[in-house]
Amino acid sequence: MAYQGVDLYNVDAMLTEQERAVRDTVRRWVDDEVIPIIAQHHLDGKFPLHLVPQMGHLGFFGANLPAEYGCAELDNVSYGLIMQELERGDSGLRSFASVQGALVMYPIYAFGSEEQKRKWLPKMASGEVIGCFGLTEPDYGSDPGGMITTARKDGDCWVLSGSKMWITNGSTAHIAVIWAKTGDLDDARSIKGFLVPTDTPGFSAKDQAGKLSLRASDTSELVLDEVRVPAEAILPDSQGLRSPIMCLTQARYGISWGVVGAAMACFDEAVRYAKNRIMFNRPIGGFQLQQQRLAEMATEITKAQLLCLQLGRLKDLGAMTPEQVSLAKRNNVNMATECARETRRLLGANGILAEYQAMRHMVNLESVYTYEGTHDIHTLVLGQAITGLEAFRG
Repeated sequence: MAYQGVDLYNVDAMLTEQERAVRDTVRRWVDDEVIPIIAQHHLDGKFPLHLVPQMGHLGFFGANLPAEYGCAELDNVSYGLIMQELERGDSGLRSFASVQGALVMYPIYAFGSEEQKRKWLPKMASGEVIGCFGLTEPDYGSDPGGMITTARKDGDCWVLSGSKMWITNGSTAHIAVIWAKTGDLDDARSIKGFLVPTDTPGFSAKDQAGKLSLRASDTSELVLDEVRVPAEAILPDSQGLRSPIMCLTQARYGISWGVVGAAMACFDEAVRYAKNRIMFNRPIGGFQLQQQRLAEMATEITKAQLLCLQLGRLKDLGAMTPEQVSLAKRNNVNMATECARETRRLLGANGILAEYQAMRHMVNLESVYTYEGTHDIHTLVLGQAITGLEAFRG
């Protein structure tokens, strides 16, 4: 069923003609190709890999990167709208695109050599090559600077050893961006990025078993057992923890938009259900309790849309800050999680069925609440920006 939606603040009129055209193209594709099949993929615990070539053909991967590398070179609001519509389908689908574009293509573009850019970016833009981003480790999530994965120089090669955890696309990727320390383990300044083909001897990926969230997504543990790569595998302009954090800022920007799409999907479902579900001889949408739920959802979604739009305009001006992204990620994920929960509740017993979207979005958003900087970590980022005092270690 095609998305209908409600636009109480006429946000649509604030978009350019191109931005609306991009959004509508992705919206139609999600309605036609994703919505009919995603519930079964969620139940089966399988990512819909057959959609990747279509996504590449439509320009979803690295959409805000330059055309000379095979990318769409769209403005950042258009990029955000792509993320919004993909996550309206499923968080796993947006996660795939976020990792591909913001966490693999972006570091190649930002820190890679010209040879690396021309070798990898066009193939990744088309979906021919899939990438993953190896930063988080089993014991180092919110504190990535504590990583213990190492890269030591051995002649003309680098030898990587360590493990990475919670890696989206890990089992399907052809290339991995691996972050490792090239010096003392206590020195986060020695962190460098490496491009590691996943068929390199010593590299292995194991699917994360037992997931109750993001089931239509590939999540893996990576093990690097003396993985030997040539000297040209290093991303030459990567340096210190700042480099992977820059990548995370790009991904968090996309998440801020994406989760609005999940909230929109839930709200749309709630409105339809409230108008059609008859109880006590009238639609439940005629009861004050349900109208309050819908009014709260509509209000919070509208606020999040305006927040995203301003963030995108700032990004296009080159004026966006990491703290602004933290505010958007923190607010919008929490908002979407609450919208999914309220929709599930409005649907009553039917809300737990896979034929409805709310429960799937609800469990997915619990993961989004945690990854790319937990809600609490972004709280501390904002607290530091406001007070000038760091509370991470206090």
